[in-house]
Amino acid sequence: MSNFWDFSVWAWINTFAVLLGSLLVGNMLKRSIPFLRDSLTPTSVIGGIILLIVAAIYKAITGDVMFDTASFGANGTAHLEVITYHALALGFIASSFKTTNSKLTGKRTAEIFNTGVTTVSTYLLQGTLGLGITLICALVISGFFPAAGVLLPFGYGQGTGQALNYGTIYEVEHGFIGGKSFGLTIAALGFLSASIGGVIHLNIMKKRGRIVLSKRSDGSTHSEEVDPEGEIPLQESIDKFTVQVALIIVAYVSTYLLMFLLGNLVPGMRSVIYGFNFLLGVLTATIIKLVMNFLHKKQIIHRRYTNNFLMTRASNFFFDLMVVAGVAAIRLDILESSFSAFFLASASSAAFTSSTFGCATTSSSSSSTMNIEANLCAREATTGLTGVSFINSSHSCCEGIRQDLSVAYAAS
Repeated sequence: MSNFWDFSVWAWINTFAVLLGSLLVGNMLKRSIPFLRDSLTPTSVIGGIILLIVAAIYKAITGDVMFDTASFGANGTAHLEVITYHALALGFIASSFKTTNSKLTGKRTAEIFNTGVTTVSTYLLQGTLGLGITLICALVISGFFPAAGVLLPFGYGQGTGQALNYGTIYEVEHGFIGGKSFGLTIAALGFLSASIGGVIHLNIMKKRGRIVLSKRSDGSTHSEEVDPEGEIPLQESIDKFTVQVALIIVAYVSTYLLMFLLGNLVPGMRSVIYGFNFLLGVLTATIIKLVMNFLHKKQIIHRRYTNNFLMTRASNFFFDLMVVAGVAAIRLDILESSFSAFFLASASSAAFTSSTFGCATTSSSSSSTMNIEANLCAREATTGLTGVSFINSSHSCCEGIRQDLSVAYAAS
């Protein structure tokens, strides 16, 4: 560092300021424009699209990539990719620290199993469909990467983070030029197709009497959620939220050490190991949580250090940041050569997923006790809105849908 006024000092601050500022603008637009307000499109996606449009206009005028200018450290696009990569794992780690007192009933187990089967089968079908399309396109388009369609389930099914992870692997290790942007763009379209298709699907279900809109809650938070009995105080010598962030960071550093160890033990699997940073993060956070619960049970520590409300806020922040950074990192100019293959693959996946899942949900029998949460999250997972939120329903997009719709199944 030379001086505090150098761009290198402010590059990361400028990047975060632009990302978070776009979230504020996106939220304002969603509340002001009826179409956006009535859709399921997350504010983070809207914010990312805003940055994508601004960056396209900037390049058309100046010929330069906006995020690769000096204001963003001359390497801002790489910064966005790094933010997307880390935010995915940090969001899952924060979610894994949450605790629940509810028991897993047989009915809930069946719902989770059905959701898992639906999701996994859709991933397989999406991958097969995408691979078939890109194999055909590779015969027509010179130099096109034939296995690009395999990124379809990562983008449509698991969201921005995994689409970036495997797009990077394809680009770096297998020579797929523009692999990162290809995966990120598919993920962005997955969000949009889920939002638009989800609204259409829910309206059809409503007309058929399968769902009714319940009264929306005011979204107020009670003090018992933030400062329940038996937990550390909200404000003491260290703030309670600071403790939550510290636990998340400690778990993630432990995850890095685990990935570093596994990567050295199995060098040929290093890219895959680091690509599943979120999964290993969940494992690490779960182990830390089990150790803390054991120490609490043995009265070695007398208060609980994790708080569900604050962990939810942290995970939602990381997921919002992941999505807006992932969409903003898309390089449309790199996708020009493969646009036709990209359009065919993404459009086919959207139509295929919506039709297959729509048929499955409209033909299945429902009861007055069926929980719509599993069904909504299944649709989100199969169309890319939240990825694996059926495993952990604290994802901000999934939570936002429940708040926006407050939907409950009607007795059939």
